[in-house]
Amino acid sequence: MTAAVTRISEDDGLRHDWTPAEVEALFALPFMDLLHQAHLLHRTHFDPNRIQISRLLSIKTGGCPEDCSYCPQSAHHATGLEREKLLAVEEVIAAAAKAKEDGASRFCMGAAWRGPKGDDFQVALAMIEGVKGLGLETCASFGLLSREQARQLKEAGLDYYNHNLDTSPEHYGEIVHTRTFQDRLDTIEHVQDAGLHVCSGGIVGLGEQARDRAAMLIALANLPHHPDSVPINLLIPIPGPPLAETARPDPVDFVRTIAVARVMMPKSFVRLSAGREGMTPEMQALCFFAGANSVFCGEKLLTARNASPQQDKGLFERLGLRPL
Repeated sequence: MTAAVTRISEDDGLRHDWTPAEVEALFALPFMDLLHQAHLLHRTHFDPNRIQISRLLSIKTGGCPEDCSYCPQSAHHATGLEREKLLAVEEVIAAAAKAKEDGASRFCMGAAWRGPKGDDFQVALAMIEGVKGLGLETCASFGLLSREQARQLKEAGLDYYNHNLDTSPEHYGEIVHTRTFQDRLDTIEHVQDAGLHVCSGGIVGLGEQARDRAAMLIALANLPHHPDSVPINLLIPIPGPPLAETARPDPVDFVRTIAVARVMMPKSFVRLSAGREGMTPEMQALCFFAGANSVFCGEKLLTARNASPQQDKGLFERLGLRPL
């Protein structure tokens, strides 16, 4: 293991001082050397044959005021997606109960908001209380939060808050224009200050360079506390958003991103997130070997397709992976 990896901070035994040169050097390692290093770290902190399974539900779909260049839910893009009202609390609790039956240990709720407000936020709090009552871990992705909203979510029983950085600070302005990278960091600070677990990662396939992937991971790993969960998404090219025609990244480069995330954040769950429906079983297996140990189950991720539960069950059985 390199000296760069073994240097740690004094507070939690983890590094928070990664430099661009160090991380770009990790990305440049021979593929087998990088995977070996990542897999050894993975085995140090996790059972390599166990996987955390989450289910994601869109509780409010479409009409989002943000202009994210990859997102079909943005009101700025003509995608044909119908705008839907906030689901009823009973619908969400029923969906969570079904997810638990299917083996999920965490239920994630996403809403196409810039940030929660008014009566909708109160309904969302009731959803969290109901899902928590089923014995599931709860996760929410509601956009930008104030400190007070983060506190209220914690009191309602929320365990995790998802707020992805998407890409590097340098590339961010090419992807989103209605909020800043600092807005994202501010929400993460509010979430951590409220005592919530942070789920934050990014997207591969936004037209970024390798240095942008490195910078995104640096922004995550150099936070005062590493995110508890780091989702690495592969862009799903849905017609309508400006990035729909972006060239699909090399699968090996995607696996490299998983491996570097594991090296930099060795105690975090690394989630193989959006885009699995288009991955071969072999590519997914490499991602799991490289340190991914969390997935979303279910045939739908917000509005996009996902690998079916039957496909996942068969793949996990072939690989000897068992749910946590």
